[in-house]
Amino acid sequence: MNPQLLLLTLCQGLLLINNVTFIAINGLVGLALAPSPWLATLPVTAYVTGAALSAGMVARHQRAWGRRRAFQLGTLVAIACTGLCAWGASAHSFWIVVAGTLCAGYYAANGGLYRFAATELVAPAFKERAISWVLAGGILGAVVGPNLANHTRDLLPTPFAGAYLALVVVALLAFLTLQFIRFPPLPVPSAQRPGRPLAILARQPVFVVAVAACALGYGVMNLLMAATPIAMAMCSHPFANTALVLEWHVLGMFVPGFFTGNLIRRVGALPVMAVGVLLNILCIAVALSGVELMRFGIALLVLGIGWNFLFVGGTTLFTEAYRSEEKTSAQASMDTAIFTTMAITSFSSGALVTTQGWNWLNLGSIVPIAACGAAIGWLAWRRRATARLA
Repeated sequence: MNPQLLLLTLCQGLLLINNVTFIAINGLVGLALAPSPWLATLPVTAYVTGAALSAGMVARHQRAWGRRRAFQLGTLVAIACTGLCAWGASAHSFWIVVAGTLCAGYYAANGGLYRFAATELVAPAFKERAISWVLAGGILGAVVGPNLANHTRDLLPTPFAGAYLALVVVALLAFLTLQFIRFPPLPVPSAQRPGRPLAILARQPVFVVAVAACALGYGVMNLLMAATPIAMAMCSHPFANTALVLEWHVLGMFVPGFFTGNLIRRVGALPVMAVGVLLNILCIAVALSGVELMRFGIALLVLGIGWNFLFVGGTTLFTEAYRSEEKTSAQASMDTAIFTTMAITSFSSGALVTTQGWNWLNLGSIVPIAACGAAIGWLAWRRRATARLA
């Protein structure tokens, strides 16, 4: 396997340690510090809102400075922001924690482009597997993230302040790892190849369906994942159980990365994405059947696998929607849509789970998943119709 791709896979794992730890603790820190319980997931919302606001800026920085320097800047931002969160938690300041997670969104927006950068490190024939393998690096986050949160929660007198400080070290490791990766120069628009405007790119059916699948799939996953620590606490599950459920969930998200790329290459992106929709429906059915530890675990595991099929399939499909000189603007537009959807669902999850309960939260997830399935079905029908006419 390409050593450069392995290093980028490690960077993805370190990013996911940050993200999973944030998911595991931010809702609980928010619940302890927020002026009102329905604001509990605001630190989670701030993280993805910061990512949505940063996506365009990240694209500009990558065009100006290249992949590696922009990625490293993201890790430096993470070091500063997780330190700020540790200070906010120690000072019992909800709004300092929110500010820290908001600014840390720049790191999330940077790391979101690892999957696209992976395709630049391999031959075009291996792009599906490169995307899938880099995302599989999230297994490191699945194993380390929840356990890091659990073992460092009481490292300092203030709960979870030690977990934030541990993430400073994680981001520093990512910075050092990126130093050894050599990314090829990014193509830039020129007079000969100016690139199409985003408004034209966004009219393509493949663009619309790929963005819808990734954004809605990520949104539903985030809606349920962000609410899970709060829902389990409301059901009197200890935090160790919550960490275990999140670990299995993130394993479900990234272990399939070892074979999803090959599966897409054999049967195509759309069938794999359709299976992702069905797995999301299965997750909701299991979640509605009870609140025992086993049901939380199975529901979140299936949710993770469904997300992987939708996200890897949607990302692969999206690479058909742009030319090389259009990649930074196109990729930024997709990630802006994803992070905006995540911001909405993060905030909604806290409000819904604390006011309406776990069951209504799951029932509400049916609508975006149905829309995602309809979009995939529409594109499949359109392609079959075009093939018959050819």
